[in-house]
Amino acid sequence: MVIVIGKKPIEILRNIAYQKKDVGKELIKIAVVGPESTGKSTMAQYLAEKFQTVCVPEYSRYYCQSLNNKYTLQDEVNMFYGQLALEEALLPLAKENILICDTTFMTVKIWSDYLFKHTPKEVTDKIQQHPYDLYLLMDIDLPWQDDPLRDFPEQRDYFLEVWKAELNAINGQYRIISGAGKQRLENGFTAVNDFLTLI
Repeated sequence: MVIVIGKKPIEILRNIAYQKKDVGKELIKIAVVGPESTGKSTMAQYLAEKFQTVCVPEYSRYYCQSLNNKYTLQDEVNMFYGQLALEEALLPLAKENILICDTTFMTVKIWSDYLFKHTPKEVTDKIQQHPYDLYLLMDIDLPWQDDPLRDFPEQRDYFLEVWKAELNAINGQYRIISGAGKQRLENGFTAVNDFLTLI
């Protein structure tokens, strides 16, 4: 499936045999988060395939392609609203009552605090009102992969600690996912599967 945001087509990963969510069951939202170049998108897509559900992509990757790594606070706010809208648009496609999210708009807070020393209240308020059931926090044990949309190869350790602090501040349930290649993917799947068996 492909949707268009502005003029940018975004491929949405989902199982072809579409079914609506079971009406009586609560939706479980799994967020894959962490510093740059830690395999978030690969993990999110893998989990969506394994659980035969939809993967909400990272809106900012499409938004930032024309910014040449020059961001304003308004850009961050725009990405906040874009990520929210994209998630809401894809909720009806969730199967097995599981939604996989490739990052969340908490990234907007982390980048806004770092780049502008301030995050607008509309973002911070929404973080408290918009929780996820489980966060997979991707470890920084993978080699850095250059990408025009990545900025801080020497600061992944710093941002990993920021992510931990932000998740602890909202009492978010999270698991740190380490490992390389297939093992990393399997570690992510096991973390989600173990969580699902406990609820």
